[in-house]
Amino acid sequence: MKDKRETKVPRILVVDDEPSMRSFLEIMLTKEGYAVDTAGDGDDAVSRAQKQPYDLVISDIKMPGMSGTGVLKKIKEIHPETVVIMITAFASTESAVEAMREGAYDYITKPFKVDEIKVIISNALEKGRVESEHTELRRGQDGDVIFENIIGTSPQILKVFDLIGRVARTKTNVLITGESGTGKELVARAIHNKSLRHDRPFVIINCAGIPENLLESDLFGHVKGAFTGAVAQKEGLFEVANTGTLFLDEVGELTPSIQVKLLRAIQERTFKRVGGTEDISVDVRIIAATNKELEREVMSGKFREDLFYRLNVIEIKLPPLRERKEDIPILAQHFLEKYSKEQGKEIKKISSYAVEVLKDYSFPGNIRELENIIERSVALETSNIVLPESLALSMYKEYGVRGERVETKNLMTSGFSLDEHLAKIEAEFIREALLKAGGRKKEAARLLGMSYWILLRKIEKYGLEGGK
Repeated sequence: MKDKRETKVPRILVVDDEPSMRSFLEIMLTKEGYAVDTAGDGDDAVSRAQKQPYDLVISDIKMPGMSGTGVLKKIKEIHPETVVIMITAFASTESAVEAMREGAYDYITKPFKVDEIKVIISNALEKGRVESEHTELRRGQDGDVIFENIIGTSPQILKVFDLIGRVARTKTNVLITGESGTGKELVARAIHNKSLRHDRPFVIINCAGIPENLLESDLFGHVKGAFTGAVAQKEGLFEVANTGTLFLDEVGELTPSIQVKLLRAIQERTFKRVGGTEDISVDVRIIAATNKELEREVMSGKFREDLFYRLNVIEIKLPPLRERKEDIPILAQHFLEKYSKEQGKEIKKISSYAVEVLKDYSFPGNIRELENIIERSVALETSNIVLPESLALSMYKEYGVRGERVETKNLMTSGFSLDEHLAKIEAEFIREALLKAGGRKKEAARLLGMSYWILLRKIEKYGLEGGK
């Protein structure tokens, strides 16, 4: 799919009531390798756009009948992804602002330089191409990229999105690997939701959370009287997931005896209930996940090599959060909105300095830890913005302002004061912000996400000198 997009010739619609301008732009753009259509008025342009989508529309603003701004509005209603450039000889601030407000990519005045318009057109088409690569992605209110509830814009996570799209419609078993808290279950759900089995069951079993004697029964079911407490026949999760997907979470925790039975079920697509003699056939796609390095487990004899290769037909490796730091701000904002709504608070944003603090943190617990930090911060925050000191109550109970480890149990002495401790942390953040801002208090206030006047009072409170 990606290759088709890359080789597709961009289609451009030129709209102008002057035949000479239409002809000039058509010749120039055709020489540049674009497919070009022209329209002499707004109605013709809208009619053409209704018949087929255009990558780019270049329209004069002042035309008889429907104006260029009218064309812009109609085009955006029909195809919101189409990029529009406005051209006019009657430039004015008002018309430029209106066109940009209605969604125009850029605004050029006649006469223009050919090289200049070529660059603008190239940039506009590139913008459209990048956005079209994410046509299956849902964009949140703040521009977050959300793919089946997985959020991110980093190259690492976009590769994961692409791989999910490519493997989803196959029948192949998938192994998802990554540290705890990286979102392995979300990826498994995304694969299922985009597969041909999307309307069939998606069944989850945590292989680490169930004792061995119960796990076999949960997977394969049991017949009445198979063991003490088996008072009735029970379907196993393999049967429940028939024609759908079975997600084996923490598959690296399986015991050797369960590994053998799982291997047989995957190879032969049949199994027996515990205590039963009948072979039961199923059609189940297996998605497994682990935070262990299964190849090492195989080498050490803890995991069967043949089962490993059955599960690991396609591997999707999830990057830890520390390797996709550009996703931290949008993830944090997403969790902020989620928990602000849940807790009935009007907290709108995270201060820029608090975001920098988060980006400097290593997140050993990955996205799950970030979510917990934001949830706690929302619960503790008394203003309408999350400040660094709110993060301190969660993250810095183990880590100091500069990231060094602090043993909190050693702080809890008879003379310990939480208010004094947090005041020291706040003073340190202000000192760092002033340093980063070169002593400019307004810039420091912006970095901290607080008002200038509050910052001045805190500087006086903590006896911090300097600044402008």
